[in-house]
Amino acid sequence: MSTIDWERGVVEAAHGAGGRAMGQLIEQLFRRAFDNPQLNAGDDFARLEVPAGPLVMSCDAHVISPLRFPGGDIGALSVHGTVNDVAMAGARPLYLAAAFIIEEGFPLAELRAIVESMASAAREAGVSIVTGDTKVVQRGKGDGVFITTTGVGVREEGLVLSGAAARPGDHILISGPIAEHGVAVMAAREQLALSGDLRSDSAALNGLVQAMLNALDDRSQLHALRDPTRGGVAAALNEMAAQSGVAMRIDEASVPLRAEVAAACELLGLEPLQVANEGRLIAICAPEASQRLLTAMRQHTWGTESALIGEVSAGDPGRVSLRTRFGVERWLEPPHGEPLPRIC
Repeated sequence: MSTIDWERGVVEAAHGAGGRAMGQLIEQLFRRAFDNPQLNAGDDFARLEVPAGPLVMSCDAHVISPLRFPGGDIGALSVHGTVNDVAMAGARPLYLAAAFIIEEGFPLAELRAIVESMASAAREAGVSIVTGDTKVVQRGKGDGVFITTTGVGVREEGLVLSGAAARPGDHILISGPIAEHGVAVMAAREQLALSGDLRSDSAALNGLVQAMLNALDDRSQLHALRDPTRGGVAAALNEMAAQSGVAMRIDEASVPLRAEVAAACELLGLEPLQVANEGRLIAICAPEASQRLLTAMRQHTWGTESALIGEVSAGDPGRVSLRTRFGVERWLEPPHGEPLPRIC
């Protein structure tokens, strides 16, 4: 089998046609990068060894533009997004499936860099990419590359985390500063010369979730986890308030927000609480567990700036209110439409 010209080569229609060229791409790129016994078997499926416990599964499509941005790229993001969705159930992510839709003419060197970044992110998260698919679309019919990932994990028996489980009196925690992903991607897309080091927060949070669970003697005190991606914190809290039939109230001054991100949001006319995150989580917990959880979160790489930002109440079911820095209380609505398209 000939060697792919990674420096000058581009994706051709033949790379998705099921013949020699596709076999060459799979062998020299995907199988080499994602190397594991299930994938190397060469079947159109993966045989999985799964520990005892309820299965958790999530599916994500990644269409971000640009494909590379400060702090990440579509390859790592596709792993982080799906790993985090599984982890928000309190499950341990184990396996990923990945499907690539690639535009004809896309440089092979760029595809290899994306795949290698994806493989590195999977290793760091402790998951294996065990099966997948590749399709090639005509020039002008795609936008470089889109990636769809499906994740499978296992949750321990008896552990139930759900957006429907928030209770009046619960505390609302967040694992770090908000809006960094959305602002970094927007600045890169529009080539904005903004001050400060604007970088995405994209990260796999399964290790943080496990540290939180390990900190609790009674894991039933942790009621819900949610990663505030599209629509940001505002969308995530409104979703959970509606699911649980409760009200939520947060204090703007307590929400971690870097000065450069706040300045960029003001310049762009964005509400930081509505901007996407890819490496943050919201936790809803019993009040007696909040301090123990915050201590564990702050000791973890991805939770050093964790904070208590609000609480759950019984009034105005399904609504979220915000106490502003000026002491004014207003409703915190989810965004109408998508303020930042192609953000993940």
